[in-house]
Amino acid sequence: MKYDESASSELELVELCLQSFCDPSKFRKIDSGAPDQISVNSREDSLQDCGAPILNLLLHLSHLIQEHDGSHIFVLQRLDDLITLATEKFYAFPFKDVPPCWQQLFREASLLKFSALALGGFWKDLYTLPNRGSQFQRFESGQVDQMVEVLDMALIMAGPPASDSAQADIANALDLLQKFHLSSTEQNLPEPASKRRKLDLLSEDGYDKFPSSSSFMPHVARPIPRQHHPNMDTFQKHMSQPSNPDLGPEPIIMTAAIDQWPARNESAWKSPQYLISKTIGGRRLVPIEMGRSYVDEGWGQKIIPIKDFINQYILLDSQSSASGIGYLAQHNLFSQIPSLRNDITIPDYCYTSPPPPHHSSPLAKKHAEIPELDEPLLNAWFGPAGTISPLHTDPYHNILAQVVGKKYVRLYAPRESGKLYARGIEDGGVDMENTSEVDIGVLSGWEGTEEENSEAHAKFPLFKDARFVDCILEEGDCLYIPVGWWHYVRSLSVSFSVSFWFN
Repeated sequence: MKYDESASSELELVELCLQSFCDPSKFRKIDSGAPDQISVNSREDSLQDCGAPILNLLLHLSHLIQEHDGSHIFVLQRLDDLITLATEKFYAFPFKDVPPCWQQLFREASLLKFSALALGGFWKDLYTLPNRGSQFQRFESGQVDQMVEVLDMALIMAGPPASDSAQADIANALDLLQKFHLSSTEQNLPEPASKRRKLDLLSEDGYDKFPSSSSFMPHVARPIPRQHHPNMDTFQKHMSQPSNPDLGPEPIIMTAAIDQWPARNESAWKSPQYLISKTIGGRRLVPIEMGRSYVDEGWGQKIIPIKDFINQYILLDSQSSASGIGYLAQHNLFSQIPSLRNDITIPDYCYTSPPPPHHSSPLAKKHAEIPELDEPLLNAWFGPAGTISPLHTDPYHNILAQVVGKKYVRLYAPRESGKLYARGIEDGGVDMENTSEVDIGVLSGWEGTEEENSEAHAKFPLFKDARFVDCILEEGDCLYIPVGWWHYVRSLSVSFSVSFWFN
């Protein structure tokens, strides 16, 4: 067969869909005499709990996709029905209690839909594809939009599959779409006007780098000590032999520890266009928080393409943007987008032996029961100036690496907890005891009216006596936050940080 060699990524993706994502053998029958009983292989066992009718429909749809039989629109509609059903189940339970079968249904229906979209151009001519002499039809931009959306929604809403091979197949599919995007951009492949999409909008607008200006710079009252790239032994001693045993290990800023990261390159994470290029032309979806802080009234969440997030919330001033403030906060971006994971390395400090939670913390017993991690937990924090993480504490030791921009960070030792007015169990049974009722911005006079400031001081009279340390976290700095320490974080400019939790 002869075809454009540049189409090889699409051909490989089609084969991946046929051999893996829409393979009917995943839903094989248990008993040939009982056609309504369908089983799945060991990695998909939870699907059985969705019931035989749903499993039968999955099997039927997988056959239709494999054979390109029936209506393409019908197949997509039925798959949307299954995804909607699974989504409704997500909201019928607390997140931690959602039965695994509905998460698995969301994933499997999404993979089938992804396959149907990838094969849509050949729906009436499957058996001439791809090794039977047909002319290969290139993906259109709008088609790629839909394919990325359905796969990312599955990863974000249902999480990655348990199977290593299934995870590898999904990663391969996204990598092939990335290769297609790069090749089509380089070749400027023509597309129908109705589908044409500007992929270089950001560069045309002149945004080679994110804005670095800071409109507000808090006074640092009690600076956190700084050390230039301490070695492992020095850091271990800092944690295990604190100068004040009644206080425990204290925060410290380590400079120059991440200077060798590719992410620190001037043309990397500081560049909107770089992030767009690493995310299939900005199509990859990310969950963002809407509002100044997760404890504020009106706070919400939504999932949007990263290009839209950068355009609407990063490059536009939040005061002038109709979209308000948006924050990509505490998201495991690096398992979702491995190409960005390759730009960073886990600091060696995370492989030391940290001490247990300090006895002065009211949450010490609870934090001590947290299972030991095999590997540090990585999360991304990306947003404009003015985004806030309210005063809270975490159950792990933390290395907060500042890659782009600046942040103000204020920390309180666990022994100050009695003056910080921790929340409790709130409406809906949500445990918020790791978060303070205190609004640092209002009490410090940075935000709100004089009346609100006075009311806050009257409501939280002990807060003024709580001792803290603080800092401006600069690009390239790493801040060690001991387990149980309360911390308030405020972006002073466009900011991209990575947290490494370890215990």
